[in-house]
Amino acid sequence: MTALPLNEIVMLLAALTAAGLFGGLIAGLFGVGGGTVIVPAVFYAFEVLGVGGESNLHVAIGTSLLTIVATSWRSLRAHRAHGAVDETVLKTWTPWVGAGAVAGAAVAGVTSMEGLALVYGVCLAAVAAQLGLMREGWAPWRSLPTGWARRGLGTAIGGLSAMMGIGGGSFGGMLLTLCGRPIHQAVATASGFGVAIGTAATLGFVVFGWAAAGRPPLSLGYVNVPGAVVMAVLTTAVAPWGAKLAHRLDRKVLRRSFAIYLLITAALVVVKAL
Repeated sequence: MTALPLNEIVMLLAALTAAGLFGGLIAGLFGVGGGTVIVPAVFYAFEVLGVGGESNLHVAIGTSLLTIVATSWRSLRAHRAHGAVDETVLKTWTPWVGAGAVAGAAVAGVTSMEGLALVYGVCLAAVAAQLGLMREGWAPWRSLPTGWARRGLGTAIGGLSAMMGIGGGSFGGMLLTLCGRPIHQAVATASGFGVAIGTAATLGFVVFGWAAAGRPPLSLGYVNVPGAVVMAVLTTAVAPWGAKLAHRLDRKVLRRSFAIYLLITAALVVVKAL
């Protein structure tokens, strides 16, 4: 990792600040943050500024995961205060989700930027399809899987989320709603998945990226410390502005607009990485 002069570090922080403002606004507007917003914002901040190199996407994902630890924990505490968390589901699923997150970080550590971009793009497109095409409230199953199905799905949720730099909301929340859980309980419980994913995967991205080449300055492994701090502070501060704007828009239009945004984002990240 090559050190940058002070003026270039200032430019890096300025680029991350712009990315954080944009990420917070989009997260508040559409109600979904994590990797769907932070990863592309940080990745393009690095690319536009010309810092780092072949590890930029890995670092963007690892940085996003560190911010998820704080935001998911705060969200989990708030949901618990309202009694919205299904503690039994959280207790039985979290070990498998956490194990999957470690496995996902390990796989990401040996995957090229091009390969990781393809995984990110395909999974993001799947989330976009779910948001844009699936009817709200549709639940083909009435109960959550148990046994090996739970172990496999929990591991997959953690692994894919870690490789994308997202919390538990996208895949975990989707699974819970498809299995008949009310949307508020699904969101609340999935925030607990986010704590497990963020903690386990962040440690994995630090370890597996410790000696990687082509990282932006001030990075611990695949985690950029100033990027995580800036993202956490700014997205939290700016998100309420986006949320206020969201209340003025039609919910169905909002979901489809976000689905289009995700598809465009997925395509741009893949093209840029390739």
